[in-house]
Amino acid sequence: MAVADLMVLIIEVILSELSSAYFPYSFLNLYHICKLRIFFNCISIDCSVWLTVTFTFDRFITICNQNLRAKYCTEKTAAVVITVTCILSIIQNVPVYIFLVPMYIIDNVAWYCWVSSDVYTTPKGAAFSLIETILTPVVPILLIMFLNALTIKHIIHSNRVRSGLRLDKNAESGTDQEVENRRKSIFLLLAISGNFVLLWMVTFVCFMTVNFLDVHLFGSDYNDPFTIAELSGYMLRALGACTNMFIYGVSQNKFREELKNVIKSPFVLFSNSIKCL
Repeated sequence: MAVADLMVLIIEVILSELSSAYFPYSFLNLYHICKLRIFFNCISIDCSVWLTVTFTFDRFITICNQNLRAKYCTEKTAAVVITVTCILSIIQNVPVYIFLVPMYIIDNVAWYCWVSSDVYTTPKGAAFSLIETILTPVVPILLIMFLNALTIKHIIHSNRVRSGLRLDKNAESGTDQEVENRRKSIFLLLAISGNFVLLWMVTFVCFMTVNFLDVHLFGSDYNDPFTIAELSGYMLRALGACTNMFIYGVSQNKFREELKNVIKSPFVLFSNSIKCL
């Protein structure tokens, strides 16, 4: 998931937005390169979103279903889920590559690309646009909110049971570390749901708008209110890739340990090389 978020930042922010703003006529903006860039950008976004969903489901199983946890929460299952998610994301975005057409033709050279008008005028294109909006981000938003709600409900119920047992046993007064950890989990889950929904909301509204009003995505008129809203949504979506990686990754003890190992590895390798000499 961290890799997918990082790819979103590299492709969408660096190769797309920054290159178009500061190097408008670089090779990255040639039509065929532009198509590939947007195609892989859409794939990375879908992977990021759906891996966030699968991670949320994994957390739900870990906390709420101890019987299924031993079978589902394994490295083998994770590898299968990640592979299937990436393959489906590629398949889902094949029509995006097909619907992209040149924006300008200068000296017989095609520059930039945008969504063909067929997306808005033909039944197949309109159906694809609607399905794409439903798959990303409507369904992920609903799934993340639903799974986190169930997880929080389970944590609250477990805390009540634990508090009752402590009272029955006349436990000493003081802070229950397990309850504190569960309370932190609730705040984390609320932050995850709120962050994802809020940062995707503008893009979601824009995607829904093109299905019902006479407006187009990837517009070139930067004075148009819809284009401004669309670009603002993309900015917030890119910000979401940063915060998702931080919330899901840095908050995990094992992730922090692995990160420390990665940072230490060059020094360990250097130290071992010196010892060998």
